[in-house]
Amino acid sequence: MAAAFRTLARLGWADGASGHISLRDPVNPEWFWINPYAKHFALMKASDLVLVDHNGRPVLPTPHKVNAAGFIIHSSIHLARPDINAACHMHSPAGRAWSSFGKGIEMLNQDSCMFYENLAVYEGFGGIVLAEEEGLRLASALGQDKLNLILQNHGLLTCGSTVDEAVAYFIALERACANQILAESAAANGVQKKYVGDEEAAYTCKCTATPGCAYMQFQPEFDLTVELSGGKVLE
Repeated sequence: MAAAFRTLARLGWADGASGHISLRDPVNPEWFWINPYAKHFALMKASDLVLVDHNGRPVLPTPHKVNAAGFIIHSSIHLARPDINAACHMHSPAGRAWSSFGKGIEMLNQDSCMFYENLAVYEGFGGIVLAEEEGLRLASALGQDKLNLILQNHGLLTCGSTVDEAVAYFIALERACANQILAESAAANGVQKKYVGDEEAAYTCKCTATPGCAYMQFQPEFDLTVELSGGKVLE
């Protein structure tokens, strides 16, 4: 989990005190791990992570605070979706830019097909998520069968059965949003877009959007992050 934060920082997607990853505790599923507030992703270590209950109270002694908005978002998702063990939310550049349109991405290439019928949009913007009702609306927008969400005027949220899966989806969705923006720029100048057909997109998604495949997609990033940190990420 700490390596995931350092990876996102290395990719240039750390954004001040915003952004969070959560992981359901494997011993007590009513608790979850989350990053401390205002700790730079590039400096994150395993020992910095905070274990909280669904009221936002730390379960173990910690000197750290927890982002209130982050707690509400992740708590709502974990309560609504028992199948989701990990969730990743960032205000990354391309995701934040594309979210201003309040729409999903198009099936423009093989990588975009990871999100065929596996991406929802939370329309509207309720401000910083500091109300329980807003967290519930976010969880409702995700639904019962999707793992990825574009939050209009806000950013991206991706989920999975493992941190690796959730973060692999996040990396892929951020890049898909960047590609969408580039394609829109070309199309605005008269270049016609060609789309992947529904049948081909569904087949590609079936092949590439499995928990195992997403897990393996993150492993090269994980290995590089651990190597670059000299192992400190695991402390």
